[in-house]
Amino acid sequence: MWKPSWRISRPDLVPVLLFILLASGCASWQPGRNISQEVGLASWYGRDFHGRPTASGEIYDMYGYSAAHKTIPLGSTVRVTHLGNGRSIVVPINDRGPFVGERIIDLSYGAARHLGMVKEGIAKVRVEVLQVSRTSAARYTLQFGAFTERRNAVTVAQRLQSLGYTPSIEEATAQGGRFYRVRHGAFNSLKQARKLADSLNGRGMVCVVIGL
Repeated sequence: MWKPSWRISRPDLVPVLLFILLASGCASWQPGRNISQEVGLASWYGRDFHGRPTASGEIYDMYGYSAAHKTIPLGSTVRVTHLGNGRSIVVPINDRGPFVGERIIDLSYGAARHLGMVKEGIAKVRVEVLQVSRTSAARYTLQFGAFTERRNAVTVAQRLQSLGYTPSIEEATAQGGRFYRVRHGAFNSLKQARKLADSLNGRGMVCVVIGL
């Protein structure tokens, strides 16, 4: 599921899954570790996506307790603690995001309300992985943007091809619109995916690591 918090300068780019720099070293979670944690900013999303499918296929319930994360396997369980007021909540990861700035987790409205952060919109939190889903092996890809016009996706894909890579252009729909997202690779290692992302970011091909 794509998040309304994406922000970019070109009008043809959808405000989700776009050119966002990876926050270097922002996440401490590694595949195979049952308990780990990271500290950063949390945001929340609500009505615009209520009743729509999440990345896991579940229907998003804004009043329920759930969260989106870029790389923690879908179906995993995490504890989120608001470091400003000490409140905490345990939620399942059933979606992907957020993809803006250095935010590390996107909470449902219900979870954000429980933590007392709805009004402020964002809050500094600690995310602890309590249980990693074992339903499937963790895999990752690099995403270079999502576009409302295919020709813009083709332009980005051609730039990647000129560097010796073989990206794909995937057609998807969200909020009644059609989008074209540029992706490359399928990695079993988060470390490997981040290493290539850092290299490509340094060469001007801004991308983000996405869990599959």
